[in-house]
Amino acid sequence: MIPLASLLLALGTATSGAHVFAPLDTTPLTAKLTASNAAADSTASDSVVAEVDAPVSVMFAPTLLSGRLASADTVRKRRRAVVLSDAAILRLRIHRYASYTVIPLFALQSIAGNQLLQADNGGVERPGWAKSAHSFGAAALGTVFTVNTITGVWALYDQRENDEGKVRRWAHTILMLASDAGFTYTGIKLADEAKGSSSSRDQHRNLAFASMGTALVGYGIMFFGNR
Repeated sequence: MIPLASLLLALGTATSGAHVFAPLDTTPLTAKLTASNAAADSTASDSVVAEVDAPVSVMFAPTLLSGRLASADTVRKRRRAVVLSDAAILRLRIHRYASYTVIPLFALQSIAGNQLLQADNGGVERPGWAKSAHSFGAAALGTVFTVNTITGVWALYDQRENDEGKVRRWAHTILMLASDAGFTYTGIKLADEAKGSSSSRDQHRNLAFASMGTALVGYGIMFFGNR
């Protein structure tokens, strides 16, 4: 009986040592809910902070800010206002209205000049109307080109501060001055030589047409460029 009692006592002791019971949780339910909510709020707050402090926003924010500041500090260059006097406007009107007579005078000179050239080359008498028309056309062109040269160069000086259309004005002026030189040489020197030499007459005609073409190019630059 004694050995059986000792065996039972040993089994009881081993069983009681194998099971360790956790202490009872006496925390109230309200405290547990409060702690749970606090943990959730902390997690949400951490996620918001992490999103705000994302590397992309931190990295690109200075670049965007500097770009906006640079655009705000950029000063746009405004066009300089050019005010023309009443006299300058009057000179421009004279220049424009006188230029309208150039093409009809060119046509008159071409027709009359060809008639005179054919008569001289054929050895026949010059037509009276062609001689008179050619002389009138030469005098009229000389007057128009003198007036337009003076008013044109003056207008170029009046608008020297105006950057808009400056290349167009300079191209027009250079072409018209070249045409002036051609007509001057044709009328003063070649006109007299054309009376006694067939080659001089051809040279007179060719240089006159070249001067007309140069003037028409300069005329077209201003006529179509100002539209």
